[in-house]
Amino acid sequence: MKKRVSNIEVKKINRNRIFRYVNNRERTSKPEVAAALGISMPTVLQNVNELMEQGLVQEVGELESTGGRKAAAIAPVRNAYHALGIDITQNHLGFVLTDLSGTVLKHARVQKPFADDRGYYKDMGEAALEFLEREGGLGKGFLGVGISVPGIVDNTANQIVRSHALGIAGVDCSRFSEFLMLPSVFINDANAAAIAEIYHAETRFNAAYLFLGNSVGGAIIQERKGYLGDETANDRLYLGDNWRGGEFGHMTLVPGGNRCYCGKEGCLDAYCSAKNLSRHTDGKLERFFEEMEKGNKGFEKLWEEYLSHLAVEVNNLRMVFDCRVIIGGYVGSLIEPYLGRLQEKAAALNTFEADGSYIQACRYRVEASALGAALQQVEAFVSTV
Repeated sequence: MKKRVSNIEVKKINRNRIFRYVNNRERTSKPEVAAALGISMPTVLQNVNELMEQGLVQEVGELESTGGRKAAAIAPVRNAYHALGIDITQNHLGFVLTDLSGTVLKHARVQKPFADDRGYYKDMGEAALEFLEREGGLGKGFLGVGISVPGIVDNTANQIVRSHALGIAGVDCSRFSEFLMLPSVFINDANAAAIAEIYHAETRFNAAYLFLGNSVGGAIIQERKGYLGDETANDRLYLGDNWRGGEFGHMTLVPGGNRCYCGKEGCLDAYCSAKNLSRHTDGKLERFFEEMEKGNKGFEKLWEEYLSHLAVEVNNLRMVFDCRVIIGGYVGSLIEPYLGRLQEKAAALNTFEADGSYIQACRYRVEASALGAALQQVEAFVSTV
């Protein structure tokens, strides 16, 4: 009986690895899958045929010949399933539609100041359903909704423990999904953005993901051993003992300094949230950078001060975790042209190295939190294949 169970489990693992490999590529072949995963050709053939019967893989012609017989090309049927991601902020709702590829197919952002009342949740549900209907996401292959919030989410208790940004505590997650009437899962916004960042990574790595939105958060990404795809992206996040792992925004940067929205003084959030820049341009962060590029000396000075504070935090993260630091959030989506200056400032603070190349800009820059939330539903499905 133990051997039988073991064989069933091995078959399931092989099928899942094969599907993940195919799903992460535009086109591949059965010999390529076998060689890449170290799985025998008969096993690959059997599993690919089963995946074709399930409508998850299809043949798409032939690959170019490398000297012998042309191999049949196979590709994932990514549009067989869809998921919706919703990012809740203080002032907006962000929506993302994705398929099994885990990329942003459609996205939208609407202004909607948060309020903890039934009217807000009803409007949110209606806006989400309108987005889905407009973009053709609802149907037989709809997996569900992922919702990201700027706060501490305890999935074991199905509760938002606390969100200083939204001004709520001890709120049951069902309050947010009451008017959606769709399967819903919840995740912290910075953790969601980090998941979007690593979901399609070809190699594993350790990283501190610094989320610079209208509030500052973060995530701690761990390298895991074993085959890629053996664990979910969530398994690579360190969440801590109280679901607060990566709350970089409330590390004390300047003792006795500027007051943070949380009520404490000197938090990183009080110095490096996107609002510290966008408040000078009527809440439009892009305009801040546009004005700075036009030679606005006042904005250039503000940006230098911002980078100086950010460099201290980045150097602290480097000292603690000894890994790459990824700059995400609204600021991360615009920081790449100025990354060299941040690297210089951080390197000047570093005790061990004079190179700041460990600092990187995020790859996913459009509704990353909403995408990462939607990926919770995608991953839940993929893990069952």
